[in-house]
Amino acid sequence: MTAAQPLSDGDLTLQPSQPNGRVTSFSVEHHEVVDSTELRESIGTVEVRRTSPGTGLVTWALEGGPGAAQQALRLVAEYAFGQLGLERLQVEVDPELHSSARVAIRSGFRQEGVLRGAALVDGERRDVAVYGMRPGDPRPDTVTGWTALMDSVLPKKRVIAHVVVRDTSGRVLLCQVSYKKDLELPGGVVEPDEDPATGATREMEEELGTALPLLGVLAIDWLPRWEGWGDAVEILYDGGVHDPSLIGQLQPDGFEIKDVRWHAPDELAALVSPLNARRLPMILAAPDQLHNLSNGSPITSSAG
Repeated sequence: MTAAQPLSDGDLTLQPSQPNGRVTSFSVEHHEVVDSTELRESIGTVEVRRTSPGTGLVTWALEGGPGAAQQALRLVAEYAFGQLGLERLQVEVDPELHSSARVAIRSGFRQEGVLRGAALVDGERRDVAVYGMRPGDPRPDTVTGWTALMDSVLPKKRVIAHVVVRDTSGRVLLCQVSYKKDLELPGGVVEPDEDPATGATREMEEELGTALPLLGVLAIDWLPRWEGWGDAVEILYDGGVHDPSLIGQLQPDGFEIKDVRWHAPDELAALVSPLNARRLPMILAAPDQLHNLSNGSPITSSAG
């Protein structure tokens, strides 16, 4: 059987084993020239283990720092896609091992999620962060590739878009929803690749059968973690002032939205969430200004 050809990149050489159908291991050697003498040193191994058809799990045990590990993993990825015919590579890392996570990212693996309690270590359930790579992913040393990698690990906040609709008596339109007792403004979570105004309009159309024109932004609010939800940014749009008869033109979907009614500002405390009880009366009292809020309360700048 012909020996597999070594992989080389600068001062690293990787010698792949003969694939046995499931596992391919690579012995990694570092070499440098000192005083005209080439010095070679074994620094560890990398392994690709097939976990399902077309998919391989990559593990490594290497000395020489993160730079050598990144260099080795990039070579292994090229070999796995080109010579082993794999269609996906995966790295699994304990989220507390930040150095291993950095190696995965800088080698071209995108963070895809966390499996809670997926590993049992010394009798303790530990989370596992999953990083993946596909053959068509741009290389990590390109602008597009590096941007995609960073996008996979940077924080992502929910964006919520609600609409404040008023009548000529100063009341606000609130919805009775099916999933909680608190009355709510029309609107909801903005979808990926959807601008917030479009999201607000879409939600109104879905919930009420009518998309009212948006006249501007009344408030921008930051919401901390709450009852299992992560933090979020919420935009409250101005849905305008309408004749009370507008109610008759609305068609609640009957599934998420059970009913819609006008409510006066002094009624809200007993009807809405504490968040809306703080901010809605304030917004309704001054609808001609932009309210910059944090958890429903005005953000005040301290004197410098």
